[in-house]
Amino acid sequence: MSSVLLICKKEFKSYFTGPIAYLLMAFFGLIFGFGFYTATRDVVKFSLQAQMMGQQQPMNLNDQIIRPLLGFASTIALFLIPMITMRLIAEEKKTGTIELLLTSPVNDLAIIVGKWMGAMMLYLSVLGMSVLNLAFLFAWGKPDWKPVAVAYLGLILQGGCLLAIGTFISTTTKNQIIAGGVTFFVCLLLWLLSWFTAFDTGAVGQVVSYLSIITHFDNFAKGLLSTKDVVFYLSMIFFALFLTARSMESLRWRS
Repeated sequence: MSSVLLICKKEFKSYFTGPIAYLLMAFFGLIFGFGFYTATRDVVKFSLQAQMMGQQQPMNLNDQIIRPLLGFASTIALFLIPMITMRLIAEEKKTGTIELLLTSPVNDLAIIVGKWMGAMMLYLSVLGMSVLNLAFLFAWGKPDWKPVAVAYLGLILQGGCLLAIGTFISTTTKNQIIAGGVTFFVCLLLWLLSWFTAFDTGAVGQVVSYLSIITHFDNFAKGLLSTKDVVFYLSMIFFALFLTARSMESLRWRS
C-alpha cells in the first residue's frame, strides 16, 4: 500500500511540475464559470419576468441550475480526461524509464493503481473548481445538498471509469498524442452510445445503451443513487485496470 501511495504522490506532483495541471484547472474553471453565469442569469431573468406578469413560480435551484451544470461538467470531462491520462505510461515508454519501472521491486498492480490514483487526484482537483461556483448558491440560496452530493459521486465514478480506460490506452503506445486521441475517441463513443440506440427497443439496442456512460450518469444527475449504476462504473474501472495489468505484463516480458 505504501508503494501505491508513493507512486500516486509522485504522479500527482509531476502534473504540477509542468503547465498541464494549471491549464486544465484554468480551462475547466473558465468554461464552468461561464456556464454558471449563463444559467444563473437566465433563471434570475425568467423569475423577474414571471413576477412582473404576476406569476409566482418557486425557484428550484437544484433542477434549474445545479443539475444542468453538473451534466455540463460531465461533458467537459470528455475533453480533459485524455489530457490527464495520455502521459501516464506513454511518457515512461518514450523516455525509456519504463524499463527501470518494470525492473523495480514494485509490482505491476501498485504501479497501475498508483498512477490511476494520481490521475484521479488531478481530476478531483479540476472538478473542485466547480465547487467554488456552487458555493455561491449555498451562500445566497437554499438548494438541497443531498442531490448535489449524489451528482458529484456520479461525476467521480464516471471520471474514474474514463481515467481507467485512458490508463489502459496509454500502455499501448509511446506517443502521447495518439494515446490522448484514442482515449478521446473511446470516451466520446461511450458517451454517444445512448444516442445511437435512442429509438432501438431491441435486445441489442438495450445492451449497447447500457454500456453508455451517460445512461448511468442520468440517475446521479437527478439525485438518485442506484446500485446498478455504481456497480457498472466500478466494474468498468476494474475491467479497464485489469486490461492495463495484462498490457503491463506484456511490456515486462518484452523488456
